[in-house]
Amino acid sequence: MRFRDRNEAGAQLAQALERYRGQPGVVYALPRGGVPLGVAVARHLGLPLDLLIPRKIGHPFHPEFAICAVPERGDRVCNAREAERVDPDWLEQAEAHERAEARRRRQLYCTTPAPDVSDKLAIIVDDGIATGLTMRAAIRDARQRKPRHLVVAIPVAPADTAAVLETEVDELVTLDIPEYYRGSVGAYYEDFEQTSDDEVITLLASVHQSQRPDVSR
Repeated sequence: MRFRDRNEAGAQLAQALERYRGQPGVVYALPRGGVPLGVAVARHLGLPLDLLIPRKIGHPFHPEFAICAVPERGDRVCNAREAERVDPDWLEQAEAHERAEARRRRQLYCTTPAPDVSDKLAIIVDDGIATGLTMRAAIRDARQRKPRHLVVAIPVAPADTAAVLETEVDELVTLDIPEYYRGSVGAYYEDFEQTSDDEVITLLASVHQSQRPDVSR
């Protein structure tokens, strides 16, 4: 399966989650790439949209290779084998840096109070998964918010990662689990241009505006 862009993937994911329409809950998007999909899902299901902001810790010599991920709330999630091979002091400093970046993004992106998800449905949305570390960190964060039912919804994931995620959530919804994963999420999109900070802010504002009660009636 190949998607034209994040908007198309979000529309297809929203349809796959149709059974949750009308249930009390919150859609959580992972910025930045997951936000366009989260917007599509939140609008389709009529649910509020919030963010979970896990941050990847890349290998000191190969930054694109994730060895850990840090949630906003809770302990980091690591590839234990790789994390044991790096300097623990460096790892602590990297974690502190990424937590600070998550706080910065929270302040930048979120201008409204976080919706309460306690004893409700939580749906975590991203544009795809490779190693799954950042999503697992997001799951750890979401669990601390005490949802009744926790769903992860993604367009594409490798089979081994999907199997791990299924053990950590109540339901995994994915549009494609390819037999041979192409190595990166972007390989499954025709247009995978990076989502900017300004786009995230605009998208979030559009959802909050559309869901605001009309007090003029």
